[in-house]
Order: sequence, then C-alpha cells, then structure tokens
Amino acid sequence: MPDVKPETKLDALLDATDRRLMVATQAGLPRVSRPYDVLADQLGIAADEVTSRLQRMLDCGVIRRIGAVPNHYAIGYTANGMSVWDVDDARIDELGAEVGALSFVTHCYRRPRRLPDWPYNLFAMVHSQNREEVAARVAEIEALLGSACRGHDILYSTRILKKTGLRIAG
Repeated sequence: MPDVKPETKLDALLDATDRRLMVATQAGLPRVSRPYDVLADQLGIAADEVTSRLQRMLDCGVIRRIGAVPNHYAIGYTANGMSVWDVDDARIDELGAEVGALSFVTHCYRRPRRLPDWPYNLFAMVHSQNREEVAARVAEIEALLGSACRGHDILYSTRILKKTGLRIAG
C-alpha cells in the first residue's frame, strides 16, 4: 500500500471553499439566530450551500459533529463528575447506549481497560449543581447497569480546561 500523506486524502475530499468553511467554523459558529447565513455572506456562497457542504463533511467523516459546547460552570453546574465503570464486555454496547441516552449524561463512551491499574471501560459525564446530586445520578446509572457492573468511581473536575478540536491553518 502506498504511503499517502493524510493531507493528500483530505485534499481529495475537500475543495478550497470547504477548507475556508472549516477555518471559518473551527472556533465556533457565529452566535446569531441564523449562523449559516452569516457564514454564507462571509464566504460568498448561499446558506443552503453552507449546510450541504457541512452535511457532506459530516457524512464522509471529515467532521464528527456540530454541537454546542456549554460552559457548565457558567450555567450553574459546578459539580462535574466523570463516572467510570467496569462493565461486562458482552453487554457494554447495549448498556452504554442506555447510559448515553439518560437525560443527565452529557457524553458516554467506551475506552479500553488498562489492567491491572485501571479496570474501567465505560465513561459517562454527569454535570450537576453539587456533588450530592452527581452521586445520586451515578446511583441511577449503577441501578441501570445492575449485575453487569463490577465496580465504578467518580472523577470530579477541579478546573476548566480549554476545549478545542484540531485546527487547520487558514
């Protein structure tokens, strides 16, 4: 198999307008009622072309998602706990989907164990106004997992880290 640089594969999927759109959105969408219209004006294309280009990039995996990233502290959720779970591998996909669907879980994903020190393979983030509420939500997750759960812990945030994805040069 030939050694292909990652940017070469990306070049085959993206044209110059796609790249300009990615640069224009990588720090976030404009905070207005019609952000795609603002981007369209900025790029000199129609708003429906902005949305169709973004959808194509989502469909082919160039971008993973478009979504809000709230500052939980600013909206009053100062207790942020990553619950970590040792879940039976035979049931992790099924149970992970159920945990991820809970209204109080903001993200949920599977990760490999790192035995013997780290037995956890399911992670679920819970935000609340205090640690007692986080613990109560984690107890709900524990009840949902039932006997498929062999152990868990809660890792509380101690500070806010800057959340950004990969950036491409403009």
